Amino acid sequence: MTIIFKNKKPFIEGVCLNEITSAIETPFYVYSQKSITNAYNKIKNSLNAEIFFSVKANSNLAILSIMKSLGAGAGVVSAGELERAINAGIAHSKIIFEGVGKSINDVEYAINNNIRQINIESIEELNMIEELGKSLRQKVNIGIRLNPDIDGKTLDKISTGRKTDKFGIPFDTIPDVCSKIKKLEWVNLKGISSHIGSQIYDLNIFEKVFKKMKQATEIIEANDVLIDYLDLGGGFGVIYNNEKEVDFKKLSTLIKKIFINTKYNISVEPGRYLVANAGILVTKILTSKTNGSINFLITDAGMQTLLRPAMYNAFHNIIPFKQSNNKKKYTIAGPICETSDVLVNNIDLPVQQTGNYLAVCDTGAYGFVMASNYNTRSMPAEILIYNDQYAIIRNQEKISTLIEKDIIPNWLLN
Repeated sequence: MTIIFKNKKPFIEGVCLNEITSAIETPFYVYSQKSITNAYNKIKNSLNAEIFFSVKANSNLAILSIMKSLGAGAGVVSAGELERAINAGIAHSKIIFEGVGKSINDVEYAINNNIRQINIESIEELNMIEELGKSLRQKVNIGIRLNPDIDGKTLDKISTGRKTDKFGIPFDTIPDVCSKIKKLEWVNLKGISSHIGSQIYDLNIFEKVFKKMKQATEIIEANDVLIDYLDLGGGFGVIYNNEKEVDFKKLSTLIKKIFINTKYNISVEPGRYLVANAGILVTKILTSKTNGSINFLITDAGMQTLLRPAMYNAFHNIIPFKQSNNKKKYTIAGPICETSDVLVNNIDLPVQQTGNYLAVCDTGAYGFVMASNYNTRSMPAEILIYNDQYAIIRNQEKISTLIEKDIIPNWLLN
């Protein structure tokens, strides 16, 4: 998403951001529907694969409704995300339930909603689903999430495909798992999947995953088990700071080469790629100060609003609404009582003052969904822009509503 300045005013699509800041209290997230659509079409037009949006990246119902309108299914990792996908109108047959920790209630909810499949990540989970299917007298479609023991060469905290990571079923146990599934009465193996992490740019890594998945299908066939679906996962790297974008044309060629004349329905599960660059976080400068040699701009958005910089040391570019030719180095820090509450360190910006607004770029993924009420601060509003109009798609939370959730026991009321 690009912020364009017209007559020194910031615009996204046909909407002036000053119009929004005059009506809605900061901080708030803004998403561009056009940018989401463009990202989706880039994958759709390049890969001959079904697309499942990874809901954990951005679970707002309006965003899920866009995905539905584009033809995407949903990959969910909780009963809550499943309920969101259903409420957004995504067909039950286009929903996959995955995730490393599913409760009995989660799985029962998924079974009762007759979704496409539930991906197992352990033998215990397989046994639990078999018992639930038996008690509900309903055969359950399942998939196997495989751990291929491939290092995605990405940030350690978002790497999920190594043997020592908590995700998936070890690749070398496929024959044993197939043998067990064949003995079970209430599960039906429909497919396999793999996801080795996020922010992956190297096609050689994707090639390793695809070849391992091809090998998995051969092992499964050799064990007289038939499947329909082959989920290659996501992890397509997005641009935050001049990274080299994934070449989807080459990725498509790679898939066609490895899975030539395949009989399987191939799918991918992008999340971040579809929404990250489509969002910004708008924040207001509360005060400025200089400590030592550091020029701080303290903003109303911080780690309670956008956790990624504090948690992952992630970089997000900053675009001030007020532009000038005079530059200064700033550290943008939030209002939270943590030293780690810094959005970006030592960045060159036009000279700013208290009351000005900043756009924190590329925050459409893992932004609001990771926000919190730390320091008893309200969750931010979310805004969707479409051409020359905008709509509030989530109201800012009221502190009074937050406090009303607390309950003081009777013995403390005397």
